[in-house]
Amino acid sequence: MSYQVSHGLPETYRAAAADLYWQAFGGKLGPVMGPPARAQTYLRRVLRLDQCFAIVHDNRLLGIVGLHGESGTFAGGTARDFGAVYGRWRGLWRLGLLTRVGSKDPDIGALMIDGFSVHAAARGQGVGAALLKAVMDHARATGFEAVQLDVVGSNWRAREFYQRHGFTVQSQHNIGALRLIFGFDSTARMQRIL
Repeated sequence: MSYQVSHGLPETYRAAAADLYWQAFGGKLGPVMGPPARAQTYLRRVLRLDQCFAIVHDNRLLGIVGLHGESGTFAGGTARDFGAVYGRWRGLWRLGLLTRVGSKDPDIGALMIDGFSVHAAARGQGVGAALLKAVMDHARATGFEAVQLDVVGSNWRAREFYQRHGFTVQSQHNIGALRLIFGFDSTARMQRIL
């Protein structure tokens, strides 16, 4: 099936984008950002819908990929955002933990993927490949030399997907004792030269 990929997402899809993001990352981020309703409130507040590519089909959000580039991040947020949703002190410790394991800035000349999620019902239908192609085309057109992303080291399905599309592992980052909170040991920085 051929999909229409849009750069950016209308405001009417904000809740759907937060839900889809949480479906992909809630298992990893839940211990820090939970409970789920609070995490989704936070995501609805901070998602930058201008910093993504998305596929909507029959008014249903099938997939979304966030970007982290020179003009900001898709799923960022500030201490003020955490404080507004979780309370000042509860927000600060959450932010502190997330910054210890979250995606680092991209290398100079690289566009960073900041979250990639395909609805479970749409997997295996080319949605992910169409989104990834849109990101790479955008990166080339705007002068980037590479596309990068961080993936949980044990997420072999995601790693294999990216490898099929020309990405290679550049480095591995062990998270140390934080594995007891997040449930994974490391992240891998993957990159594709354009």
